[in-house]
Amino acid sequence: MHDVLTPEQYLEIERLAEYKTEYIAGQLRPMPPVSEAHNIITVNIAAELGAQLRGKDARAYVSNMRVRGSVNGPYFYPDVVAIQGDRDLEDEHKDTLTNPSVAIEVLSPESELYDRGEKFAHYRRFPSLTDYVLILQDKMRVEHYVRQDETHWLLSVITETQDDLALQSIDCVLTPAAIYENVEFAPVAPAPSA
Repeated sequence: MHDVLTPEQYLEIERLAEYKTEYIAGQLRPMPPVSEAHNIITVNIAAELGAQLRGKDARAYVSNMRVRGSVNGPYFYPDVVAIQGDRDLEDEHKDTLTNPSVAIEVLSPESELYDRGEKFAHYRRFPSLTDYVLILQDKMRVEHYVRQDETHWLLSVITETQDDLALQSIDCVLTPAAIYENVEFAPVAPAPSA
């Protein structure tokens, strides 16, 4: 059995580490490697949000901004995170946001089940979080969960270019064309003829 780390021990290790890990219930979870498509999508979203948030009381961060759910964790690294209003940073290092409004995860084969399951279960407990977005990188599909109240989230799915991702909590809209710009999907094999 692995030793259980305190949040303070985790942060001390993490700030010196050569690679990122997330923290849940005293345990470290290594971050999986990312693909070119994953990187392109993350940059596209950050660029779009950055442009739309300019001059507003809101900010967007890319994958190096850690978020914390409560005093004892968990700690995650969303691919993109945004905040409306004043930001609450954990300490003088200013590398951990404690009141995210929007968390966006680009799914990879290694992280998809975790991002949809355990990680989303933890994100639902972040009191400030209003939007959780999952983006597939191998085809056009965006899943947007919006908090309705303390226990209910509403899911909308975008699979068509004419549908937009409206992030009302930060007053931004992302189009599929912008999210997936320069991403090359693998060709779809034709259905066998009868």
